[in-house]
Amino acid sequence: MPDVELRHLAALAAVADEGSFGRAAARLGYTQSTVSQQIAALERAVGGPVFDRPGGPKPVRITPLGAVVLGHGRELLAQAERLADAVDRFNAGEGRIDIGTFQSVSNVILPAVVRRLRDEHPGCDIRLSEEEPEQPRIGDLDLLFYDGTLDGDVEHVKLLDEPYLLVTGRGVFPDGPVRLEQLDQAPMVAWPLTCDQPWMERALERSGARPRVVFRSAINDTLLSMVRAGLGSAVLPWLAIRAAEVQSDHRLRVHELRPSLPPREIHLHWPAARTRSPLAARAIAIAIEVAAEVATQIANPTRPVA
Repeated sequence: MPDVELRHLAALAAVADEGSFGRAAARLGYTQSTVSQQIAALERAVGGPVFDRPGGPKPVRITPLGAVVLGHGRELLAQAERLADAVDRFNAGEGRIDIGTFQSVSNVILPAVVRRLRDEHPGCDIRLSEEEPEQPRIGDLDLLFYDGTLDGDVEHVKLLDEPYLLVTGRGVFPDGPVRLEQLDQAPMVAWPLTCDQPWMERALERSGARPRVVFRSAINDTLLSMVRAGLGSAVLPWLAIRAAEVQSDHRLRVHELRPSLPPREIHLHWPAARTRSPLAARAIAIAIEVAAEVATQIANPTRPVA
């Protein structure tokens, strides 16, 4: 029945509950004539009277047709109320968000983002997926962290310029910065030749350093275990070193490189063709805040990431 509106059903329920048009009007905040008009419109839509009106002080009584309409009407009103509540919660930042991430971000930046989102919106549904493909796609994700920019119909913000550092066993090099040429022919463990790794290794070569890569793994902890075992050193970005708490490991040393390599760029992407939810918009803002704190910690290593 396309002519039946929620306001008609609300008037029906109010009159049935209150027993009079006047009290129903007061409950709804309408005039009595407005309630009478809404009931009249409802009766035209359903094809018969929904109330018997005895007149005088006697209360109105719902008709059999009115009882049928009221039973279904209350269900529709309850559904509408649930819908309004869901929309309010969505606009307040509830709902679901799907975020793609990768190893280093998962260990340092993303936990702070997730914690703050959950503190602000305890009912939100956060779904995370961690992959490091050669050419990632945002697909159905709301947000995607990646150490570079993506092609296609996406928007992005650069979160962080992340320096590369050298991790060695204790005593391999004197304390302090290490010149790149000192890495020439030195044994090294490294990531596979995906993402930024080829670019980083070419940057080493341009500086006259051609290390001997003796082992490759995509797992940072595995690489660091091999450094501890004396297999070779590793050039890793700051987030990977921070996540593994290398600074507190007496078996390892972290050195700056001279000259420094161009930093790795961490970007956050989202689909350009889709309307962002309030939760996704808030997640972007929080990620920018957390990345700014990480940048401060890079400059001041004693300051923690909140």
